[in-house]
Amino acid sequence: MALAVITSRALDGLDAPQVQVEVHLANGLPSFTLVGLADIEVRESRERVRAALANSGFAFPSNKRITVSLAPADLPKESGRFDLPIALGILAADGQLDAGRLAAHEFAGELSLAGELRPVRGALALALSMRRQQVQRTLVLPSASAREAALADGLDVREANHLLDVVRAMGDSPDATALVRAEPLPGTAPAAVPDLRDVKGQAAAKRALEIAAAGAHSLLMVGPPGSGKSMLAQRLPGLLPPMTDEEALASAALTGLSPPGFDTACWRQRPVRSPHHTASAVALVGGGSPPRPGEISLAHGGVLFLDELPEFARSALDSLREPLESGRITISRAARQALFPARFQLVAAMNPCPCGWLGAGDSVHHCRCTPDQVARYQGRISGPLLDRIDLQVEVGAVRPAAMLDGTAGDGEASPAIARRVAAARARQLARQSCVNADLTPPGIDAFCALDAAARQFTEQAAVRLRWSGRSLHRMLKVARTIADLEGSAALAVSHLAEAMQLRRGLPGA
Repeated sequence: MALAVITSRALDGLDAPQVQVEVHLANGLPSFTLVGLADIEVRESRERVRAALANSGFAFPSNKRITVSLAPADLPKESGRFDLPIALGILAADGQLDAGRLAAHEFAGELSLAGELRPVRGALALALSMRRQQVQRTLVLPSASAREAALADGLDVREANHLLDVVRAMGDSPDATALVRAEPLPGTAPAAVPDLRDVKGQAAAKRALEIAAAGAHSLLMVGPPGSGKSMLAQRLPGLLPPMTDEEALASAALTGLSPPGFDTACWRQRPVRSPHHTASAVALVGGGSPPRPGEISLAHGGVLFLDELPEFARSALDSLREPLESGRITISRAARQALFPARFQLVAAMNPCPCGWLGAGDSVHHCRCTPDQVARYQGRISGPLLDRIDLQVEVGAVRPAAMLDGTAGDGEASPAIARRVAAARARQLARQSCVNADLTPPGIDAFCALDAAARQFTEQAAVRLRWSGRSLHRMLKVARTIADLEGSAALAVSHLAEAMQLRRGLPGA
């Protein structure tokens, strides 16, 4: 047979569209032509495939005119994932392999010069696309990639270590043991998370952290250096409930698209991303060619911690505004567009002024900043971004006596708080099928209804504080979370008052 068609898949953001690898052998001047909007990594597969076939003991049709077409032609293709289907297509077109046996399979894998199969990027995203499209073919991948793809239930995923394994399974006398069914990568024990009791003092900040965890609210902590802002942020993951199956799969698929790839040690653990303040807007929201997910997508289902918030570039911070509202990011380029989920929990920390001691309230540290310097420093965070942060709390300096009292810590331990958080989230999901932070305006009207006294109190406070409609809605969501932590069905004035106290804005502003 002079023509063979092998099915594979490309990567387009988090989607994996199907690609037909068409291989045609013809008489004429010997050549090896690859067409179909292939990147340089794909074009280099010609040499890898040639060497892999020869070193695996197969006859390469060097006296033929070989044409490989990757269809559809207008879909960009990148990486070495097409090495394996191209090699199988050449063997099938040359009559060394039965093309009919290949039709019920999809293949992806990079070949070494010796014919060994190397892992490919985005294996789980590929499997999830097949499951979403209800494709019934068997997926054949390199071993490490196959075990990652097997996390998606309902697919027949087979693993192979060498080109010869695939050929033996697809040959005239198929070897059923050549391609074994892939088992999901074994999970590891959850990593130990630091306890909230390690933070001395800061009762108000700990309460804000509990509320943020219960309702998935964004949080900004403002305080002097060394007051414990970073310690508090590092303890938030220990308060969050376990990931659901869909959250875990989406997080793992996004991580698999990043250069380090998916790490089995992180399976079912909420991601925590802490980019340095020199990160660009592209690093935060994603980009490149082809588009790759940024920090906000890699933090999907988890926490994005931005320390020294005013030190980030203004353009980078403002790029967070739309994802904070929508929970997704669309990266548009001239030739293509990629959509990535980005439902992350923002936790930020900052000093109140350049020197850090504005409003310290002790006799040792005095703020040296002028009002103009304070205004410029705080002005690096735009009003629209600040308006989208649910909780804005001050973290005061801890007294030396409290630091030196010799106790292990104070307040409740993280497991006790985590149980209250889990109970509050269960109430939210049973009532509205989402966490409070994701309530839409109709949901706020339905589940944050106020009686006459609470309505009058809220209206007077909103007028006095000059809140926008968004600020008012976000305060109501926080109040709803406080009520859920108490097990209250109705919003009381006390819930509203605490939510208002937790949204006081920047000190000195």
